[in-house]
Amino acid sequence: MTENVDVKNDLQIDNLPNRLTMFRIILIPFVVGCLYLINLDLNFINSSNLGWIAGWTFTAASITDFFDGYIARKRNIVTVFGSFIDPIADKFLTVSSLIMLMSLGRIPSVLVIILVLREMYMTSLRLLAMNEGISVPVNSLGKWKTAIGMIGIPMLMANEAWWIFNLPLIGIICIYIAAILSLWSAITYSATIIKKLKDDRKKKKEFKKANKSKGL
Repeated sequence: MTENVDVKNDLQIDNLPNRLTMFRIILIPFVVGCLYLINLDLNFINSSNLGWIAGWTFTAASITDFFDGYIARKRNIVTVFGSFIDPIADKFLTVSSLIMLMSLGRIPSVLVIILVLREMYMTSLRLLAMNEGISVPVNSLGKWKTAIGMIGIPMLMANEAWWIFNLPLIGIICIYIAAILSLWSAITYSATIIKKLKDDRKKKKEFKKANKSKGL
């Protein structure tokens, strides 16, 4: 049975992209649980195996993030629930993973603060833009930040060498790059919104002035 291509009901919940998003949310406790057990440092627990399980689970969740967006665009499935839950699922997955890795001493606290506060700031900016009726597309820096972060995080969960790759080193380099890109993308996004707000206010003033001169 195929998914309906033209979804007219934007309040629909049960569709393939939303199922993938909910699956991603379900995976979050497994990731956090594995990292929490590693943090307990119990003798009968194999921390190495748990790290790899957490890393692969995070990777699977990240892959669903790509596919739910791709399918939604491809099949024109845009719903209120999907627009609400998808970014929340992404933030829950990333932020919870960063905090757990910080508790394990694998990521400096300053990087976690930068990345978490940046997400809060960007959410507030998007709400402001939405309230003002301004549409600002996600810039490429933000996409690169997300991609690089999702590569680095599971490497730090595994936290050991694999074949010829030093996963902890590569992972922390990725997180530093993601932090730098997150700051730069926040600055450019802010500048774009400020410019659009100024242009919008200017147009409104000109429109009001024109109406006043016409005696309207």
